[in-house]
Amino acid sequence: MAIALIYPAAAAQADAVVIAALGDSLTAGYGLDEDEGLVPQLQARLEAAGVEAELQNAGVSGDTSAGGLARLGWTLGPDVDALIVELGANDMLRGIDPAEVRANLDGILAQAADAGLPVLLIGFSAPGNYGPDYKAAFDAIYPDLAEARGADLFADYFAPLRAADDGTQAARARLLQGDGLHPTAEGIGLIADALVPQVAALAGRAGADQPG
Repeated sequence: MAIALIYPAAAAQADAVVIAALGDSLTAGYGLDEDEGLVPQLQARLEAAGVEAELQNAGVSGDTSAGGLARLGWTLGPDVDALIVELGANDMLRGIDPAEVRANLDGILAQAADAGLPVLLIGFSAPGNYGPDYKAAFDAIYPDLAEARGADLFADYFAPLRAADDGTQAARARLLQGDGLHPTAEGIGLIADALVPQVAALAGRAGADQPG
């Protein structure tokens, strides 16, 4: 009886597509409890929606697009069926040349394509600190690469927070941690809610590509 009870769960786990989330602290869950980061909140929402997907947290705090590209090889293990890419925020904060960011992200998408993996690319919108030319060049990276590489695009990681921000200090405190850069658990929840449909679609694309 014990074997009969265990086997269906094991079979369901085997059927789940594996999605690696390659990112920085915004993926890793900086400043949050273990179950409050983006990956666990997305995982819980996918399970509630009946989506058979297992998310792997490949977020590294402080990482840049160059760092993500450098470690992509060991992130894409043989069990990975799809990839979420959330990188570029640290490049943006450091004022790294958008052409360099574009080349790094393109390298990541190219390797994913070579591995036959569908990708969801999460973008960012640069502030005006470095001038309008920098902002225009940076903001164009994500839609351009998604179109060129056939990736799904979530245009702006922080858009759900801006939509919920009524301009008050109380709203900011609810949505962002004290550093003003990293979302709170509540803020991450809004981002996860917005991402679920596209991550579910990504899982569907990956599942359709699986043999059998």
